Amino acid sequence: MIKPLPPILPYDSIYMKYAIQINASPTQTNSSESAYQFISTALTMGHEIVRVFFYQEGVYHAFRYTSPPDDETQAVARWSALAANENIDLVVCISAAQRRGLLENDEAKRQAKQDNDIADGFRIAGLGQWLEAMMLADRFIEFG
Repeated sequence: MIKPLPPILPYDSIYMKYAIQINASPTQTNSSESAYQFISTALTMGHEIVRVFFYQEGVYHAFRYTSPPDDETQAVARWSALAANENIDLVVCISAAQRRGLLENDEAKRQAKQDNDIADGFRIAGLGQWLEAMMLADRFIEFG
């Protein structure tokens, strides 16, 4: 006698929480596009994105005044829209940001700079925010 297979769980009962880390700049590799597509698909499937953490060269995703040619992907605007539309927490590593000249409003004032450089939807924080995201998430995915 053949033993029946266990029932398959319904599609919507499989729920995961993801923490995403992006390490490459939007122009360096296609990892930004891969991360964005993964997040969009995960959200469509009902999963949760705990936080997206931009580290190392990935902080270039958060520069407000980035202006790639019109025929290229507008990565910064797309991330800002994702944060606004899906309530995604976009966090930029403070140390990596400072090394690359990305300043938020308070830090810009402290350093006597004219304005902040951080795009809408992004915020600057420390590695503690990344550690918290990894603790809250079921899975951690790094895009190089």
